[in-house]
Amino acid sequence: MLTKAFLDYLHYERNFSEQTIKSYGIDISLLVKFSQEMGDEGDPRDFTPELIREWIVSLMDAGYTASSVNRKLSALRSFYKYLLKKEHVQLNPMAKIVAPKKAKPLPYFLKESEMDRLLDETDYGEGFQAVRDRLIIEMLYSTGMRSSELVGLADVDVDFSGSILKVTGKRNKQRLIPFGEALKNSMQYYVDLRKVEIGEGSGAFFVRKDGTSLTRDQVYKIVKRNLSKVVTLKKRSPHVLRHTFATTMLNNDAELCAVKELLGHESLSATEVYTHTTFEELKKVYKQAHPRS
Repeated sequence: MLTKAFLDYLHYERNFSEQTIKSYGIDISLLVKFSQEMGDEGDPRDFTPELIREWIVSLMDAGYTASSVNRKLSALRSFYKYLLKKEHVQLNPMAKIVAPKKAKPLPYFLKESEMDRLLDETDYGEGFQAVRDRLIIEMLYSTGMRSSELVGLADVDVDFSGSILKVTGKRNKQRLIPFGEALKNSMQYYVDLRKVEIGEGSGAFFVRKDGTSLTRDQVYKIVKRNLSKVVTLKKRSPHVLRHTFATTMLNNDAELCAVKELLGHESLSATEVYTHTTFEELKKVYKQAHPRS
């Protein structure tokens, strides 16, 4: 039998693991069974690209993920490469098969109510560091900037009179981000307190108690520690607040192109992932609220 000969080949000539050989055998048998259910004899030499495509659709309909289907297709590619080598087939039906794309994971983000709790109800402690840590959270959420951009922010990049931040992003590309009155007040309070506690400092906007610049690792720890107080998300990084900014903007009817510019994305496709995020939230609301959902 062709399948047994192939599995023996994997075992004795290719030294594949027992588990891999077993998995390949199961994958091939699933396609053979599907072929028989479609009224064919189940001979791999007669399988067509159309049959394999129908099999892929049936797997997806049955709940298999794209990753699982791709693994099965990998087994079939090895199988038909072997059949071609042994001249059991003249044409490879897998040559015309396009693997299903893996779904991109949706970004983690906080709900507006959770952000309200984080900014208005969370205890950050007392003193300069507490004020700084809360401002870091507020700025990441209010501007959508990356942690590297926040760490690189200098005093000269902050225009209080125009309420504008000049941010240096990837590949040293600069962009302007406006900020509102609430963030402006928080920033001014921090700057005033910093002058009293530290003095002029190094010129960096966010600093430690000794006046030196914060590092990305320190910002990550600050964000993770405080996010842990209000959410149990698997990811609790500065990037979660960037995702939250984008999702909040789109949920409140911001134009996609405007959000793209604020985030500093090169292409619109990078920003469009947040439209899926907001749609997922809509689906949750629908299922919770509609009696026939």
